[in-house]
Amino acid sequence: MFNDFTIFLWVLKIGSLINLYFLTNTYMFPAMTVDLYIVVPARILFAVSAYRCLFPVQYKNNVVFHNSPFSSIFLTRLFATFSEISYIYLLSHVIRLLNINHVEWVNFLSWLMVLQVAISQCFVWGAILTGQLVLYYYEELGWAIIFAINTIASAYLYLTIGTLAGTEILIRLNLLFGIVYLPWQFIHLRVLHVDARQSRGTIEKETKVTWSLLKEGLLRCIYEKNQTSDANAWGGLVGLIWMTGYWVTLIPLWVNQIVITFSW
Repeated sequence: MFNDFTIFLWVLKIGSLINLYFLTNTYMFPAMTVDLYIVVPARILFAVSAYRCLFPVQYKNNVVFHNSPFSSIFLTRLFATFSEISYIYLLSHVIRLLNINHVEWVNFLSWLMVLQVAISQCFVWGAILTGQLVLYYYEELGWAIIFAINTIASAYLYLTIGTLAGTEILIRLNLLFGIVYLPWQFIHLRVLHVDARQSRGTIEKETKVTWSLLKEGLLRCIYEKNQTSDANAWGGLVGLIWMTGYWVTLIPLWVNQIVITFSW
């Protein structure tokens, strides 16, 4: 059943319509009620998620579904870099808005999320350009740290503040996401750790990071496309869950709820 992702990758394109719907809705709110620190990052996320649903790629081994100029590891990662920094900034901004008592360590943690996502971008770019799989592990470890921070800050706010004029739902969503995501992410990290250990004796041991290596990696992520729908190439069941949750369901729905909550 999960040996080939052809049907899933075609169905995934419906996610582009969902994201474009959310994107369009961000322009429907009265201008005077719009918080640009929320709406602009949300628009970036929705636009990039729609693009990724149309032209999905898998960074490891430069796997693509369509042999198209738009199915580019380089372009996708470039767009994703802006998208990921933007939506983590959005989540950190929400924490600061909900921190009505201005607790300094909560604000500090919110900015730490932004710093950590920037660090994770360095790791994923390093993995793409050098082929060292262990860097994907450190990137994903960074995401675990980000959402652990988000969950801790949200738990504190949930326990210490009263009513927030209808925004309590965002704290509950933060907590619910943390409860669901963090155990899954530890499983994901386990898979990445196994992959990294298996590659250590072949690729990483022989690889020294040089400008020549980085140039080769850059050219490879721009031009190389391995077109396939094989499930293993797309990360198997973990990859399927990740693409669906990140590009179509959990993250877009969450961000859309944030936009709605703060735009009326």
